[in-house]
Amino acid sequence: MTRRSLLPEESILSDDFLRELMNVGEVDILIGVPTYNDANTVGTVVQAVRAGLLQYFPRQRAVVINADGGSKDATRDLVRAASISDLHHPSGMTALRTLHCISTQYSGGVESGKALHTILAAADLLRARSCAVVAPDSIHIEPVWMKGLLDPLHNSHVDLVTPLYRRHKFDGLLVRNLIYPLVRALYGKRVREPNPTEFAFSSRLAVQFLNQHPWTQDAGRDGTEISLILTALEQDWPIAQVFLGEKSRTEHAPTDLVRAMRQTVGTIFWSLEQNFSAWSSRSGSSPLPTSGPEADVDLEPIRVNRKRLWEMFARGVAELEPVLKSILSPATLAELQRAAAKEEEFHFSDELWVQTAYEFAASFHQEVISRDHIVQALVPLYRGKAYTFLTENRDASGEQLEAGIEALCQTFEQKKPTLLELWEGTK
Repeated sequence: MTRRSLLPEESILSDDFLRELMNVGEVDILIGVPTYNDANTVGTVVQAVRAGLLQYFPRQRAVVINADGGSKDATRDLVRAASISDLHHPSGMTALRTLHCISTQYSGGVESGKALHTILAAADLLRARSCAVVAPDSIHIEPVWMKGLLDPLHNSHVDLVTPLYRRHKFDGLLVRNLIYPLVRALYGKRVREPNPTEFAFSSRLAVQFLNQHPWTQDAGRDGTEISLILTALEQDWPIAQVFLGEKSRTEHAPTDLVRAMRQTVGTIFWSLEQNFSAWSSRSGSSPLPTSGPEADVDLEPIRVNRKRLWEMFARGVAELEPVLKSILSPATLAELQRAAAKEEEFHFSDELWVQTAYEFAASFHQEVISRDHIVQALVPLYRGKAYTFLTENRDASGEQLEAGIEALCQTFEQKKPTLLELWEGTK
């Protein structure tokens, strides 16, 4: 890997953490685990990582780096307790090298950007050949995930590995209805999980991201994972997808949709200015090398409060009318207002949704109002699209669900010239 001055990256690492890294020395594999008060799940995750490294990479020098955002529970102690030294696997295998598990706490509050920045800086300092990041609440993780994430980096000349999951048909609605179709249309690659919680990358891509990513800007403090994916897409780094298994269900936890929209869609909109020459010249899309099924859908019945989505959509269209007038064309706003008039007649078509998304992207670029207000104003409109998705797919099979997602993606691709027309023009 091409080396460069480490001083800017080392400055974000504490002296104690630097000493621990120096004691480890150079490694072949680094696994990053960002945490914040994850004592209930992180032990299971780290044990699975440990077992996977022992089973599939027993000869590799490895380290687990826990970047913690200020946990008040036993998260960091559980990570530190997982070091391997002469540990025997049930199969009879013995670790040929020590697996070090190091926990460090970064300052300034919980931010995904600081966690990933810490992990990348540590990987660079240790000259790790390959790296993976694993979410601390991935309770369905299996040791084989380590093989799935890391093998393509070693054997297939790939620099980025993104996951595929088995999801319930009503999980990941923001990804399915906006993030995946939008990223696919913009950058021409079918990355099914553009905002992954598990992913792997080469040392080359790590150095590139460290050098180029604006860590001090909004996209560098939050939404960093999707920024890494967008960087790889914009620069045409080789990407592969691997099916990992069941995605952890977190419906029991409240979802901060505004924050999720800022982290993902806000970051995508921000990237459009930085990467204009790349996305504006691409049309259509192509699949990625994929190991396992692209989509595996769980059809188990679950209760979803669709009426609540409708009410929030209709109220948002009414209450945000002055804001939406600044963002949307009169024709698009009028269509939305007609659609919000009666729930029993409501249908948010793919064409209207794509037109809405592209007008929001162009207004973000033109800064017609505060960019944060633009992103926030998209939230109630997305709820309307989610309502239609839930209604249309209430009794859908997995194949029907995928056909609908593909149709939406095709609409985003076909209407992409609309975004280019809006980019420098007026509504």
